[in-house]
Amino acid sequence: MKKLSDLIGHINITELSGDPGILISGLTLNSREVVPGMLFAAIKGTHHDGHHYIKQAIEQGAAAILCEQAPDIDLDKSVIIRVENSGQAIGPMASAFYDFPSESLQVVGVTGTNGKTTIATLLYTLFENLGYPSGLISTIRVRVHLGSTDATHTTPDAITFQRHLADMVKAGCQYAFVEVSSHAMDQHRVEGVRFAGGIFTNLTRDHLDYHHDFQAYLKAKKSFFDQLDPNAFGLTNAEDKNGLVMLQNCPANRYTYATRGAADFEGRLMEEHLDGMQVSFDTKEVWLNFIGRYNVSNLLAVYAAARLLGQDEVGVLTQLSLLQPVEGRLETVLLGNDRIGIVDYAHTPDALENVLSTLVELKKSASRIITVFGAGGDRDRGKRPLMAEVACRLSDQVIITSDNPRTEDPEFIMDEVKKGIPAGAVRKVLSITNRHEAIKTAVAMAQKGDIVLVAGKGHETYQEINGVKHHFDDREELRNLKTENL
Repeated sequence: MKKLSDLIGHINITELSGDPGILISGLTLNSREVVPGMLFAAIKGTHHDGHHYIKQAIEQGAAAILCEQAPDIDLDKSVIIRVENSGQAIGPMASAFYDFPSESLQVVGVTGTNGKTTIATLLYTLFENLGYPSGLISTIRVRVHLGSTDATHTTPDAITFQRHLADMVKAGCQYAFVEVSSHAMDQHRVEGVRFAGGIFTNLTRDHLDYHHDFQAYLKAKKSFFDQLDPNAFGLTNAEDKNGLVMLQNCPANRYTYATRGAADFEGRLMEEHLDGMQVSFDTKEVWLNFIGRYNVSNLLAVYAAARLLGQDEVGVLTQLSLLQPVEGRLETVLLGNDRIGIVDYAHTPDALENVLSTLVELKKSASRIITVFGAGGDRDRGKRPLMAEVACRLSDQVIITSDNPRTEDPEFIMDEVKKGIPAGAVRKVLSITNRHEAIKTAVAMAQKGDIVLVAGKGHETYQEINGVKHHFDDREELRNLKTENL
């Protein structure tokens, strides 16, 4: 329980009606969760406006309402706090409600199009292995020291985010590594969080269904660095054309990392095999259980962040050599007869090109790459044909299938994907709507030495069709097909 006055002391209020001395038992953005004594925050979202549910929240006993405009109803039963932007205000209020958890943690945020999950997860694992209880908020998992729950969003809403941080403090965590999406920045989900550092990976086309144009997408990412504390660090990928843009006017201490050019932290790929690679970080050589030049960059970011957090170089390099790939990221399933199945989350043109380029470099000269992929529904339609062009250019055989169609017609999505097929590549492309059948066909086509890449869903264990999530796991599909072939 917290006094309302203690929560609103950290925000700018336009109008307040009622007693600010009342006790608040909890915070929520969902009117259906309201019980007597709670504060309901009415936020204008992409699909729903919480202001439409203020009446319901009051009827269910909300003690206070945070809103931008009060509805024309009897409000005597609740304290009304009116602000210019309720989405921006709820983060600091939630931080106060949970006793400012980020003040007791070293919170590091990772943002960019690709690599966020890998970097955040590996940092969590690295620091746990170094003996520091840590937390993780990622696309795949929320981890509180040794506890783990499945995630529902890359970056949760502001209230849930603060609650996770509070749970980490209670569990004795010292560090928290979190993914910060462009949606999260645009919707102020990390407002009220004190970050010890921020990491930028790269910026390529994604989420333009939400941001509408690339500049808005870039601006959302950059805003994360604009808000860093002067005592924090800002670490950016100097090889990305927007890397240095992120640090312009950034008040934090600024650092760069690169795998080819000059930077504060430099990494070099020495040699690469299908089971790992030898790299050099700041002239110190180490073997990593990862493949792909882009993973040299990801691991270098992990190394740099750990060093900036005060960790010993030798200890960090030793632990890096023991780390394993994150689930659903270049995850391997041996299919028998010297055939390899690869499952990867690549769902953007750039990510797909990174994965396929790696496999092209590593495959045996006579081996083929068979790629199964689709595109998600209700998302950026412009990237669909771009992914087809990449897949056709770098694969020997391509099977276009359904991903998560959500509320769209799978056939319509696939037709848009097929618009990117180059004229000379039509013969090597199949279209199979049923994802199970598509994967089964790819494995059946694979001969000795071939690689079957199943891209787009990675760690996901569902396929969303017409708003309903059905169990579906690309890794499970490949393992079952391997068993059938034995």
